Amino acid sequence: MTMLLFTLFALTTAFTYWLRHINLAHMKRHGTTIPPGFEGVVDGETLARTMAYTLESSRLGLWESLFDNLLLVLFLFGGLLSFYDRLVTGLTASPVLQGVLFFILLSWAQTALEIPFDLYGTFVVEARHGFNTTTRRLWLADLLKTQAIGALITALVLGTAFALIGWSSSHWWLWVWGFLALFTLFMMFLSPYVIEPLFNTFEPVTEEGLEDEIRAMMEKAGLKVGRVMQMDASKRSTHSNAYFTGIGKVKRIVLFDTLIRQMTHAEIVAVLAHEIGHWKKGHIWKRLLLAESLALAGSWIAFRLLAWDGLPALLGYGTLSLAARLVILGFLASLVMFPLTPLSSWLSRRDEYEADQFASDLTNDPRSLATALVKLAAENLSNLHPHPLYARFYYSHPPVVQRVGRLLAMAGKGGGG
Repeated sequence: MTMLLFTLFALTTAFTYWLRHINLAHMKRHGTTIPPGFEGVVDGETLARTMAYTLESSRLGLWESLFDNLLLVLFLFGGLLSFYDRLVTGLTASPVLQGVLFFILLSWAQTALEIPFDLYGTFVVEARHGFNTTTRRLWLADLLKTQAIGALITALVLGTAFALIGWSSSHWWLWVWGFLALFTLFMMFLSPYVIEPLFNTFEPVTEEGLEDEIRAMMEKAGLKVGRVMQMDASKRSTHSNAYFTGIGKVKRIVLFDTLIRQMTHAEIVAVLAHEIGHWKKGHIWKRLLLAESLALAGSWIAFRLLAWDGLPALLGYGTLSLAARLVILGFLASLVMFPLTPLSSWLSRRDEYEADQFASDLTNDPRSLATALVKLAAENLSNLHPHPLYARFYYSHPPVVQRVGRLLAMAGKGGGG
């Protein structure tokens, strides 16, 4: 069984690398063609920069992936899991502390090993292509804060989960699922006011007249949002974006300051109308409901498999702690869920098309959303020519050329309908 699982992992990994290869080859063949609707914003120089950035980013991603997969093979199939498990369980007799330490120390080790890739990506690749604006001091501060927050959340979540497992040996799967579901909702409330301000400064939109236009559009959509904020994203990167954060009465709109500088008011309003479309079409709660339903089923399956004495033997191990068995279970889940990746991507792309249609109907201005997407693609040096199979498998958003084409067709018919 161990050899079978290794073979499945190897085949899955090889398939992902093949998809990466055909995607880059497709871009090399078609990457000098300016798509319809991109004229005037994208030129030959922009396409050349896009190909160079995509190739260099992909090359770095490939090396990082190879490194991570090598570590995974050594850890799971090379016997390091058992060694590490004995090391951690020898630190304390408490099953709860054993589980917490197992995952926190493992996370820290992985982060430390991946620091060279992060540094090279930030200060070489991103800087070479004009995106990086962060300093080494800020990068280090972000790293330390991320690890501290991650360790705190991990200790709280896993400590509670392992305690529930010890408290209710026959029904823990239901208690753990319920706790995690409530914690997820709690973090959606907490994050905008506690965690996000630790990394960025948020302030009311300063662009004259922009907030009034945004609120008028939101009022037309029948949506109440607490605040419209801008974020100092430019202190780390010139990449631009906008997003909704929070839930219920604490939800708010956040605009990157880079986005405000790059787009007209009409384009910004159109981008936010798209985000509002996700709320009005119920995409947020539907995705949350689906995720929690899958998590409930996964909790029950985990309960059954973790109680099976043969689980460690699947990878050639004897007795392992609960935390180590969870690692094996997670590995098995990744193999099972991988074939479902295209389905998940398709569902996400369907939602994006619906949000585009909503934004076009709400603003009666699909052309502004189209030009906003063109500017985003040009400014972020996005690949305009992904391989169709790669896009169908991985893209959570429709390829930008297809989105722009649909929006311009709407504009040609008049309005958003």
